[in-house]
Amino acid sequence: MRRAPAVAGQFYHAARERLISQVDEYVDRNAPREDCLGIVSPHAGLLYSGAVAGAVYSSIKFPKTFLLLGPNHTRLGSRLSLMESGEWEIPTGVFSIDTRLAGKIMQNCPAVSRDSQAHLFEHSLEVQLPFIACFSGDVRIVPLAMQSATVEECLELGEGIAAAVKAVDYPVVIVASSDMSHYLPDKVARAKDRYAIDRMLALDPKGLYETVRREQITMCGYLPATVMLAAAKLLGAGSARLVRYATSGDVSGDYESVVGYAGIVVR
Repeated sequence: MRRAPAVAGQFYHAARERLISQVDEYVDRNAPREDCLGIVSPHAGLLYSGAVAGAVYSSIKFPKTFLLLGPNHTRLGSRLSLMESGEWEIPTGVFSIDTRLAGKIMQNCPAVSRDSQAHLFEHSLEVQLPFIACFSGDVRIVPLAMQSATVEECLELGEGIAAAVKAVDYPVVIVASSDMSHYLPDKVARAKDRYAIDRMLALDPKGLYETVRREQITMCGYLPATVMLAAAKLLGAGSARLVRYATSGDVSGDYESVVGYAGIVVR
């Protein structure tokens, strides 16, 4: 099965050359690159979140495979949905699913379902691909969409993913796709987002989950971020850094109602 792009022409340009030019505005091909185990990257329209996503992808060494974890906004499919085989297409490339890593995840994560329906119209993982395609034409992906999970389930999923990554003999980077606070005044969004960012920089998956819920932070990808942090810690992560933070107000000039975007590297 080849998944066709669902949000080309909405979240990013649909024409190949225009998309190449659009992504080029947000990446730095000369930036120093570092090894990492995981990243947090936003998934709004490139006009708003592209500068943050581009900064993150510009700063990391690319692996053999990206494990893409994102929220399921559409609510289609199962609660934890992994597309185990096939391809994903965007205007600038076609990505093959890493069936070996996907199979290992299915073996180690009993709560995860084989499901492609959840991915048909979901944008949170697709919006990562133009940045990945900018730097690599042969990297593979494993897409996993999350609707809901308890903190215990997130930690168990992180444990299973870490075991799956250890079982393959090539580099894997875990991407947690997430925007931060939604539709708040800029100052409020930045203050709330800092609580969540601090937990991520502390490599504290349980603390992130609990902080988001306690402070009512509308971080749509906190489940993927919790799982990524849990897995990265088991894979040996020792530190994290905030590459860039911004809000939609920085682009639109409207600071009364913004969405926040954070780019984080976990190494």
